[in-house]
Amino acid sequence: MYAHLRSAATYGVDAHLIDVETHLDFSVPKFFIVGLPDNAVKESIHRVTAAIKNSGYKFPSRRITVNLAPADIKKEGSAYDLPIALGILAASEQMKSTILEHFIILGELALDGALRPIHGALVIALESKQKGVRGVLVPEENAQEAAMVNGIEVYPIRSLREAVDFLNGEHSLLRPFTVDMKKVFEVEQSYSLDFADVRGQESVKRALEIAAAGSHNVLLIGPPGSGKTMLAKRLPTILPPMTFDEALETTKIHSVAGLLPPNTALVATRPFRSPHHTISDTALVGGGTIPRPGEISLAHHGVLFLDELPEFARNVLEVLRQPLEDGKVTISRSKMTVEYPANFMLVCAMNPCPCGNYGNPNQTCMCSPTQIQKYIGKISGPLLDRIDIHVEVPTVQYSELSSKRVGELSSTIRERVVRARKMQEYRFKSKPGIYSNADMQSKDIKEFCQMSADCSTLLKMAMEKLGLSARAYDRILKVSRTIADLEGSEALLPHHISEAIQYRSLDRSYYVM
Repeated sequence: MYAHLRSAATYGVDAHLIDVETHLDFSVPKFFIVGLPDNAVKESIHRVTAAIKNSGYKFPSRRITVNLAPADIKKEGSAYDLPIALGILAASEQMKSTILEHFIILGELALDGALRPIHGALVIALESKQKGVRGVLVPEENAQEAAMVNGIEVYPIRSLREAVDFLNGEHSLLRPFTVDMKKVFEVEQSYSLDFADVRGQESVKRALEIAAAGSHNVLLIGPPGSGKTMLAKRLPTILPPMTFDEALETTKIHSVAGLLPPNTALVATRPFRSPHHTISDTALVGGGTIPRPGEISLAHHGVLFLDELPEFARNVLEVLRQPLEDGKVTISRSKMTVEYPANFMLVCAMNPCPCGNYGNPNQTCMCSPTQIQKYIGKISGPLLDRIDIHVEVPTVQYSELSSKRVGELSSTIRERVVRARKMQEYRFKSKPGIYSNADMQSKDIKEFCQMSADCSTLLKMAMEKLGLSARAYDRILKVSRTIADLEGSEALLPHHISEAIQYRSLDRSYYVM
């Protein structure tokens, strides 16, 4: 006796359809699962056995062989419980099998037959639609997530018995799950923080506005308590609202990582990831025996905030260099290679010295020049070179803290940022893969950042005086282009270049004693 149905597996942020074949014969009763299963799949033998019995069905006293094809792809996780159980019931003729192959079936079984949520439902729904599958059966908690894909039927299932009744045509009340995507998208796009909460620091707010307008990386340097973390946490509130495609990409990553909360349809706000400085390089960029997305991928289309930058291990910081240039990370293992998107804004914060008081007019620094150099030396020059904007965050004065004047709202700043981004969108409409000024390559800089003689002279003087690198030259022009966009100017003017240079000159005063 034989039954065939389909399930799916996730690899990176993609999915592959898996054939679940079940064969029963009259040999000595035994239960086998083949097709390169991992331990979680092998353990489904016990979950499936108990779930079938506790759901009121008879577990066949036969030799059972379940094949997960193709057999050369590693099968991971507990999502195969439900298709395996249904395959056994269909092969033992306890349910109909006529429409089994029309659906992709997923779900982890509890011992009483109830269904538990799985990872990657959105990715699997997208792949099912592309393959022309009629619909997917998923645990109820994953229904909203999967239903974000138009053109495919999504059925929320609560138990093994409910799945059997539906496939037998006996569950007439079960209907495809639908969501109002526009409503969900609008409701999810809300922030609890606002730049109006920040007192003073107008120059830093200006720098963050430029960073948001051009998607530039930022380094905030200042004494403890000056508001570096407070400012960084509010950066997503002035970034342009996520488009639906961006939200879908971000949700796919969070879904595969298992970080999407139950009954959540979409990640529609810019992610803000702030890993602790004890994080490993694998946790930051992704990887492991079974590759999983790291913090840089979870920050895709959002902000990765590294507080207390010099406290991170040097090898951890160095793995950021390639993703910052490529906008993706490739993880290779002996049996698979997966690629995760990692297009994020890097925001770093650090004290100027171990005690934090170097350059603070109100406190005395107790650190020696050697200690300061050693502290700053934890951050490599190539990594600093990849950070477009270096800005000092001074101590906030009492007059500013006690002032009743409310700062500028995030919504007001965001309007200016959105206008600048629209200029960039129009400018790069014929340049696939370029969405903001920070994405420009050398040839694009030559095309869109042409300088007058005055601008060229000014930049030449800065390069010679500050000893800046060729990469710094490119990044100054990118930031200048963003400053001009915020003003609505097509041409680069000397004051645009001058302001951009200021955001590169700070490193000389802090890093050279």
